[in-house]
Amino acid sequence: MTLALDTHFIWDSWYVKEGGRWHGYFLQAPKSIGDPELRHWNVTQGHAVSDDLVTWEHLGTCLAPQSSPAWDDYTTWTGSVVEGDDGLWHLFYTGTSREEDGLYQRIGHATSTDLHGWERVGDGLCLDLSGDAYETSLQEGFWHERAMRDPWVMRDPEGSGWLMFFTARAPGIVEPNAGGAIGLATSPDLMEWTLQAPVFTGDFGQLEVPQVFKAEGRWYCLFCTAAEHFSKDRAEAIPGGPVTGSHYLMGEGPRGPWQVAEGPFLDGALPCRRYASRIVETEEGLRILGFADRPEGTFVGHVTDPDPVEIEPDGRLVIRSGSGRRG
Repeated sequence: MTLALDTHFIWDSWYVKEGGRWHGYFLQAPKSIGDPELRHWNVTQGHAVSDDLVTWEHLGTCLAPQSSPAWDDYTTWTGSVVEGDDGLWHLFYTGTSREEDGLYQRIGHATSTDLHGWERVGDGLCLDLSGDAYETSLQEGFWHERAMRDPWVMRDPEGSGWLMFFTARAPGIVEPNAGGAIGLATSPDLMEWTLQAPVFTGDFGQLEVPQVFKAEGRWYCLFCTAAEHFSKDRAEAIPGGPVTGSHYLMGEGPRGPWQVAEGPFLDGALPCRRYASRIVETEEGLRILGFADRPEGTFVGHVTDPDPVEIEPDGRLVIRSGSGRRG
C-alpha cells in the first residue's frame, strides 16, 4: 500500500512521530484539474497517520491558502512540524500570494494541539528575505522565482534554540545553475527568527526540500533537484551525468561546512522515479520515502513505500530496494 488518494495528486511530504504513530503531511491537489502541472497552484495540505509508514489512514485537509487577500492566499507549500517547549506542535510552511502571481515565496508558521487543526500565528508570516546574503528580489530572465521555501526546523544541537534550513538562492553568481543555496535562520523560541548567511551555496540552481539530520555520528543534508539544474561543473563531475531526484551533502555539523557527497547520485533517474524524498529513523533503521513522479513518463502522484537506507563505512548513503542497490 502507498500514501495515495483516488481523488487527489500527492507530492511533497514530511513526517513527525508522536508516541508510536507517524503523522504524514503532504501537498495535495484534486485530479479534476486535469493537467498535473497545475497542481502547484491548486494546493492544500493533507494529513494521514500510520503505524508503519505503509498503511495510512487519511484525516483530510489540515491547511489551505487563506480565503481573503494575504501573503499566503495562493499556495501553502512544503514545510516541517516540530514539538515546541510550550507543548504545542509547530508547522512551518511555504506561502505565496496571488498579488505577486506566486513568484515570491515566504515562510509561514502555525500551531496545533492535536497535529491536525492548525492555527496561524498572527497573520502566519514568519520570515522573509532581507540583506545581501540572498537573492531577495525576482531576477526576471535569470531565474523563475524569488526562492524561499521548504523550511526544515530542528532543535539546535549546538545551543539552546532552533535552526531553520530552507531553499534559497545566493546573489551575484553569473551561472544561474550555480546559485542555489540552503539558507539558515535561528530562533530561541520558534517565534522570533533571525536570518543568517546560507550554510551552502553552489553546484545546483536549486536544492529543494532540504532535510538536515545526524546518523551514526555523521551529519547529512538531503535535498532534491532536477537534471536541468546541475551546474556545468557538477554535471561533469557526477558519474553517469545529471539525473532528477534526491542527493545529499555531508558536513561537520548542522551549520557545515557542507560538501556535495561524492560518487553516484543517491536516488535519481531520467525520467524521475522518486522526488522530494525524506529519510526517517524507524526501529528497523533509516528509511527513505518520497513521491512517485514520472517513472514511466506520466505523472503518478502518490508517496512510495519506504526503502531501507544504509550507511557505508566511508559515510556514503546507499538505498536498498527490490530493484537493487542505489547510491
